Amino acid sequence: MSRMNSPRLIMDAKVPARDGVNLSTDIYLPNGEGQFPTVLIRTPYDNNNNIEKARRLADQGFACVIQDVRGRYDSDGEYYPFVNEGPDGFDTQEWIGSQAWCNGRIGMSGGSYLGITQWSSAWHGSSHLACTAPRVAPSEYWESPTYTQGAFQLGVMMTWGLRINARTAQSIEFYNWNELFRTLPLIDGAKAAGRDVQFWKDWIAHVSYDDFWQENSNEDKWHQVKAPALNMGGWYDLYSKATFVNFNGLRLNGGSEEAKQSQLICGPWPHTLSQSRQTGDVDFGEGSLYDLETLELRWFDYWLNGIDNGITKEAPLRLFIMGVNEWHDEWEWPLARTDWQKWYLHSGGKANSLLGDGALSAEVPTDDETADEFLYDPNHPVQTLGGANCCSPHIVPWGPYDQRPVEMRSDVICYTSEPLENDLEVTGPIKLVLYAATDGMDTDWTGKLVDVHPDGYAMNLCDGIIRARYREDIRNPKLLEAGKVYEYEIDLWVIGNVFKKGHRVRVEISSSNFPRFDRNPNTGHDFGTDAELRAAQQQVHHSKAYPSHIVLPVIPDA
Repeated sequence: MSRMNSPRLIMDAKVPARDGVNLSTDIYLPNGEGQFPTVLIRTPYDNNNNIEKARRLADQGFACVIQDVRGRYDSDGEYYPFVNEGPDGFDTQEWIGSQAWCNGRIGMSGGSYLGITQWSSAWHGSSHLACTAPRVAPSEYWESPTYTQGAFQLGVMMTWGLRINARTAQSIEFYNWNELFRTLPLIDGAKAAGRDVQFWKDWIAHVSYDDFWQENSNEDKWHQVKAPALNMGGWYDLYSKATFVNFNGLRLNGGSEEAKQSQLICGPWPHTLSQSRQTGDVDFGEGSLYDLETLELRWFDYWLNGIDNGITKEAPLRLFIMGVNEWHDEWEWPLARTDWQKWYLHSGGKANSLLGDGALSAEVPTDDETADEFLYDPNHPVQTLGGANCCSPHIVPWGPYDQRPVEMRSDVICYTSEPLENDLEVTGPIKLVLYAATDGMDTDWTGKLVDVHPDGYAMNLCDGIIRARYREDIRNPKLLEAGKVYEYEIDLWVIGNVFKKGHRVRVEISSSNFPRFDRNPNTGHDFGTDAELRAAQQQVHHSKAYPSHIVLPVIPDA
């Protein structure tokens, strides 16, 4: 097909939703008559922010439609996060498909909330939707971005929520975030910022995975999705795990053979993806950068234009493996050749800080190992130092950083292996099985996987948290019996990393990661209403009866 430039513009077209609300839509058409494959972008961040991309797509022969979602910028109606994107997206796709300039085939593009609009509409099943290209997008909205195994993702939900609570973007740069993050009771967080935000109150009120969240989840609707997805994510993104959940959801359960040809690329990137060779304070090299726009264009050419460019014959997974800083092509997730290894926690009861006696090995603990203890005081929580965060790195940092400043705390217990005799590739989902007790009715447990370099530099790879009351069921919380040892499975999400020869593997355990997550007050009171904080005495057990361990997806040498 011919490539064109100088797009024709149709500005502020009014696309009617089923309830009569008009959605403001800008349309960029290739210069010339005809019917064109169309790329749809739906955004709460002002449709003028995607002009460059729209012009580039029009220059490549695609119509590009950019729409303000309901209640944002020039679109009518009231904005409420997540709720209306499914039906509004479907209605827009049906409208586009009926236009004289559209050839009836639509793809979708965009990241973060723009990715949410793709997944939310895909299962509604417009016959015109031929493919999607979601970047850094969740699979449902309880675990991420809002709650992670029951712990509230305070950093992202407060910063993003205060930005998005009006018709246009709101500044958050004038707040004292050290004070605002500590607002108690938490349900008054938006009020403390001078704003009345109903969805903030609703997020706090719906702490369990109830109908409020389930109604908009994508994870039980894969069989309804017929459009294949090109998933793009980063190891240090808020949706790192979700990107792989979405990929597997369609590859294994998609509603068409086309959907089962979905693909995924994941690099050493934060939420912004492939904009810099440096993430956090680590330089991953020039090879870590990837031309995602060209990749996406190939995807659209295949599915919208019918150009057989071979993209579906390529490996469905392209993963950047840190440590060796190489791209690897893979065919399934987790990798079929994975050797699932249990590495056990050990100590003489003094694993507090990186200077303690905590050890990590494949040896099963014996009966005579003493539990490690620490005091978790929510008045003095462990500070967030990088990780898979979003979306304000100048407020809550993201990416890899040297963890030694937090590992020097007595309420961070560290278990470190001996130096490795050979390279060790760990690629896949990570799980920490922890046997622990507290003197409170509820508390949090955090886990972190760290690559310790020969010079001591401690690079965080992935981490997780669990709110104790959700240890059994995310729908039905149960408080604790003080002093009783419980088993916890902490999801540390995903990683692709080679621990080089001479490096050491470290597992960190604590009870806070603030302000990425809210502070558990250790009271057992109803979430978000508590103005009381109490310190909790914590125990981590590692014995024959309580063999705490991390499960590592070790990839054997080829």
